[in-house]
Amino acid sequence: MGKFSFHTGERLKKEKLIKELFNKGSSFNLYPFRIMYLPNPDESTFHQVLFTATTRNFKKAVDRNKIKRRSREAYRLQKGQLNETPKLLIGFIYIAKEILDYKQISEAITKAITRLNEAKMRK
Repeated sequence: MGKFSFHTGERLKKEKLIKELFNKGSSFNLYPFRIMYLPNPDESTFHQVLFTATTRNFKKAVDRNKIKRRSREAYRLQKGQLNETPKLLIGFIYIAKEILDYKQISEAITKAITRLNEAKMRK
């Protein structure tokens, strides 16, 4: 499996874990995202990641999907910078009101990964 892959095991899909992330997780804002994170309570071999864009800000599914696709691609290429332990549940919630280009999203993901690494070191 390649270093730059993003497969099913890395996607946060379990409703129980998603609820736990939103209820107990820590968060910070880094435009255009609100990033939520929580140490993964399951024995996972990967960090599990969730990307979302709200219907309130983007009525058309095409726009929401474009944002999520750009965000996933930026994360996929930069996830190697994320420290291996502890494994995290991570939620990237897109909070900007307009669709940003890939470069801006990629820069934000890079900064978010750096900040997540710092947060993990403090705990």
